[in-house]
Amino acid sequence: MSTNKKAAKPAPERDDVLTYISAKPNRQAVETPPANDNQPAAPFDLSFLDDINDEAEIADIARRAERLGHAALIAMAIGLAAAPLLYLMLA
Repeated sequence: MSTNKKAAKPAPERDDVLTYISAKPNRQAVETPPANDNQPAAPFDLSFLDDINDEAEIADIARRAERLGHAALIAMAIGLAAAPLLYLMLA
């Protein structure tokens, strides 16, 4: 038996026929950006805090919010206590 085996030769490089394909294509230059570029020409700030400029107004808003929170808490407590009583009365 002959053990004379020839090694496989690598294929020669063929740069003249193969086209290089990049995973990340080059960006094309455009004259105008698309309509949905999300970059306005002049940045604008839509903040409601610009309308509130007085410390007394801010404190008043905070007081009203706190009172509303307390009222909502009391209403929920009454509702949670009254719901079982209403169920027992109607059952």
